[in-house]
Amino acid sequence: MRVVRAEIIAIGDELLYGQIVDTNSHWISQELDLMGVKVVRKTTVGDDRKDILAAFASAEARADIILITGGLGPTQDDLTKALMAEYFNCPIVENVAAVKAVKEFFHRRGREITPINELQGHLPSCCTYIPNEVGTAPGMWFERNGTYWMSMPGVPHEMKKLMTDFVLPKLPTLFPVPIIVHRMIKTVGIGESWLADLIRDWENALPSTIRLAYLPSLGHVKLRLTGFGTDKIEIENDIQKQINFILPTIEKYIYGYDSESLESAIGKLLTVNKKTVALAESCSGGYISHLISSIAGSSSYFQGAVIPYHNQFKNEILHVKNETLTSFGAVSEETVQEMSTHVRELFNSDFGLASSGIAGPTGGTDEKPVGTVWIACAGNSFVQTKKLQLTQDRMLNIQLTAVAVLNLLRICILEK
Repeated sequence: MRVVRAEIIAIGDELLYGQIVDTNSHWISQELDLMGVKVVRKTTVGDDRKDILAAFASAEARADIILITGGLGPTQDDLTKALMAEYFNCPIVENVAAVKAVKEFFHRRGREITPINELQGHLPSCCTYIPNEVGTAPGMWFERNGTYWMSMPGVPHEMKKLMTDFVLPKLPTLFPVPIIVHRMIKTVGIGESWLADLIRDWENALPSTIRLAYLPSLGHVKLRLTGFGTDKIEIENDIQKQINFILPTIEKYIYGYDSESLESAIGKLLTVNKKTVALAESCSGGYISHLISSIAGSSSYFQGAVIPYHNQFKNEILHVKNETLTSFGAVSEETVQEMSTHVRELFNSDFGLASSGIAGPTGGTDEKPVGTVWIACAGNSFVQTKKLQLTQDRMLNIQLTAVAVLNLLRICILEK
């Protein structure tokens, strides 16, 4: 079975200037990968006629399917439609169905269509019109010499709708795509190199039909198992056998699978165990509370939080002793012990979490440099603490602290 090759072309000066992040290409790549279509190149090109036409020609020379995003708006800097008509040597003409769809889109929103918006229904005569149900810029499908093209708006939700409704179902009818199955094992609390050492023998013994990839991110390492074959159920069973085999070795680091986040995994643990949690965040500034409360249904286990950034409020709200703050400082094991204990009492929760540290980039000392963070988890008759030595980057330190606090809670729930 031959490899189906795809290329993505993202068009727009705003992408090159960094004013907009190209999340479209990332999403498209993921979806194509799940189908067994290999993305061989991603190209970002500005609003320049010569550059866009060169990108088209270059892509056509190597790809089976070319997916284009952006440049379909009604303004003069939107060049994609005109240049595709030029590239395929066909005129732009009124497409009755496309014009009707644009008019109906404006009518549904109680807006009057302008002549420039009506022109969005004028398309290259050699393309197939693909309706855009959530926007005004139609999709355009081209076929030439065994290569297939799809031009889509750069607005992410419009692009995703066209991909999901048309492009992805269309591809298996055009190409003999292989069956590929991905499973993700999500770990926390262990670095990539340590994890690799731990599972080396298992990795080396994986069958040729299953590949392993390490995907590290902030405080996490994801293990992606990819299976290839002709029978989806058989591939899924083979992958699950491999997961079951390695599970006893790394189970204490696994918090979830596939799309599950650490905060959603924490929510499930709290819900299953009928426990609640409250937070006292200093250096993390409410970021951990944001993560926990971002999960639907978190009100059943998240009692609340305080952000006592100044020592005065650590004392007045959480009753951290003045002598503790004076003798040991805000960034200390003793302080987070009291913070976690008292926030638990304040909110009448089963667990109390606390963070206090020097996020940076200033405020560090020789004894407590930037990146020094203490965290704690208090429960019934115990307080578990941990010292973190993080980075010089403020936002990175906040994010890493959040991961460490959530993982500490996870460990406490499982162990206590």
